[in-house]
Amino acid sequence: MKMTGRDATAFLRKPDPGRPGILLFGADPMRVATARTGIVGHLIGPEGVAEMRLTRIPASDLRKDPALVNDAIKAQGFFPGPRVALVEDATDGLSGLLNAVLEDWRQGDAQLVVAAGALTAKSPLRKVFEGHRNAVAIGLYDDPPNAEDVQTLLDAAGIEVPNRDVMDAIMALAHAVTPGDFRQTVEKLGLYKRGDPEPLTVAELALLSPQAADVDVVDILDVVAGGHAERIGPVLRDLYAQGVLPVTLCIGTMRHFRQLHVVASDPGGAGQGIGRLRPPVFGPRRDKVMRQASQWGRDRLERALVALTDTDLTMRSASHAPQQALMERTLIRLAMMARG
Repeated sequence: MKMTGRDATAFLRKPDPGRPGILLFGADPMRVATARTGIVGHLIGPEGVAEMRLTRIPASDLRKDPALVNDAIKAQGFFPGPRVALVEDATDGLSGLLNAVLEDWRQGDAQLVVAAGALTAKSPLRKVFEGHRNAVAIGLYDDPPNAEDVQTLLDAAGIEVPNRDVMDAIMALAHAVTPGDFRQTVEKLGLYKRGDPEPLTVAELALLSPQAADVDVVDILDVVAGGHAERIGPVLRDLYAQGVLPVTLCIGTMRHFRQLHVVASDPGGAGQGIGRLRPPVFGPRRDKVMRQASQWGRDRLERALVALTDTDLTMRSASHAPQQALMERTLIRLAMMARG
């Protein structure tokens, strides 16, 4: 049978041990792997792997020796308890074999868990599990986790959320990063706060959250947006020494000033405009963006974006102007503009 929505969420949280087969599929390997790990852990328990009640079967091995999966399902383990035969990286080419395995399944056999990548609606492998009277097929898509999913992860990590601001920041992070990164962040938070009587804060969440790829340019953005022209040269030298290219720096600066422009242009003010940013910002950076947007104002930000666009076009054209000097001159102009 095909399982979606709340039924699928509930099943992933507490899988039915009476199901002979479970198919998990989706385009995001991390999302599929997370669901697969959770289901297998629920079915065999924390000692299942140590007690050899889990048999992993790569699809490539199964194509060479089709009997592997049936042997794993029928074999009797040395330790008592439920058993799982896990087929990884399955494709439609295994649909016939897995269909025969499900039809031959009997009470007391190991449960079959199959993990696959993206499968179309007409996929033979999906039809095997969706058409079976007692097997389950669950598609894992790129929908952001809902509040219930997030709360489940927080509970598992032993994290108590003290107020709405912290929960809003957690939800913003859940929507901004991949499921795997979010899960790892929650686990790090659980370890970080273990034994700490103080409530979780937004600053702690920001400290442990995955950093953006353009984190190296944050320093120069703060210098420019704050109008500190005298500090631009030393900071740029450090960035270039790290391998940051002028074009990369220009793109990062434009992205930052576009965010400021969105915030400053909202009719409801910066406090309302900050909520329109995607991905959302939170913690100390949220306060900094609101402050800079208010200081610059919409008109100056538009002039800054024009200057950055001109610089970007010049660097991408056939111009022989030295790009580092060109970018430094533009940043100094922006810093002087901030003072005005």
